[in-house]
Amino acid sequence: MKQTNLKQKNITFISLNYAPEDTAIGLYSTQWANYLETKGCNVSVITAFPYYPQWEISKAYENKPKFLKEEQDGIKVFRYKQYVPKTPTFFKRIIHLIDFTLGSLINLYKIKKCDLVIAVVPFTSSAFLGNIQKRRFKSKLWIHIQDFEFDAAYQTGVGGKSKWLFSLLFKLEKRLFKKADIASTISQNMLKKLKEKTPSQQFYLPNWVDENEINPNTYTQHPFLISNKIKILYSGNIGDKQDWELFIKFCSALDNSKYEITVVGHGSKKEWLINKVKDFKNISYYPPVPYRELSNLLCSADLHILFQKLDVLDTVMPSKVLGMMASAKPSLIIGNEFSEVKTIFEESQGGLYFNQFSSDIIKEIDNIFENKEKANQMGKNARRYIVEKFSKEKILSNMLDQINKM
Repeated sequence: MKQTNLKQKNITFISLNYAPEDTAIGLYSTQWANYLETKGCNVSVITAFPYYPQWEISKAYENKPKFLKEEQDGIKVFRYKQYVPKTPTFFKRIIHLIDFTLGSLINLYKIKKCDLVIAVVPFTSSAFLGNIQKRRFKSKLWIHIQDFEFDAAYQTGVGGKSKWLFSLLFKLEKRLFKKADIASTISQNMLKKLKEKTPSQQFYLPNWVDENEINPNTYTQHPFLISNKIKILYSGNIGDKQDWELFIKFCSALDNSKYEITVVGHGSKKEWLINKVKDFKNISYYPPVPYRELSNLLCSADLHILFQKLDVLDTVMPSKVLGMMASAKPSLIIGNEFSEVKTIFEESQGGLYFNQFSSDIIKEIDNIFENKEKANQMGKNARRYIVEKFSKEKILSNMLDQINKM
């Protein structure tokens, strides 16, 4: 791919989540900004204090001033210490959003040059901040949607079902997204939804995986997964988009003499889940591991699982699926029958996908592990597909080409 020199291009990168957060959006925002810096851009980041996924300010930052300027890997990072609710209800999240937006507005004016603004959603208010920066410098605005947060809140019931409130939020969202010179998102289903929300130019920018970082050829067995039983792993956010009632049903149906289940993560449903599984002898819970341990963790499992709420369809594409598949181990996912993840599984032949729970799922798992070669082949299929379609260098090179065209 032909790429022109981006040296001296001044980029304002707005993202609620950023390093040292090393999961989910924080990981991708950090890698994106670092990639731009290595290509010669002057990158300034507007972000929050690290708090995710544990929903509390990181101990390394809790005593730092409310406004903080840092430099990380040649990038100027402007932070604001936002309000973080211990129990993140819908309305407390709204306060969280507003506080971050107001504080970041002050940080925005500390940046003196800008040719391009990249605003990562969520928060949707990042698009508002991006538009202010665009108007200040007559620069271009790229809005990137990792999660349609209002749709997700409505579908999962986090914000209730108040039609007037969500009607207002969706109108605000459309108004903000229309300001973009280009709008991107992470899956084809989400791209279709994006077209309903903005007439701006569309771009497909999926999340990526660094196949050298998640590598089954170089891992060592992780201490969380040393059982002699078949090791089933869920690693990721323990939040509202996952169906934890279904998870409990699944665990109850398994033969606990054959299977060991490990949950690694944090999130708003963590305490609820820990309380529910306390009487299961074959279920263990651990807090999230650092990114440097992720390959060891994922590659040490025999089977990955992810149970999405069935009404969560085109609001989010779970990035954790990429790491699961890159580990060269099979996965079991239960989700909406029209989900893009289902298409990925059908194309890759890298695991099992169901749109509802039944005893057939347990039979399928038993069948896979009675024939280890079948499990191994599924894992190989998954990794081959992910490396071909979602490698970090391929995805970010395409992004860079698009910047050059703007």
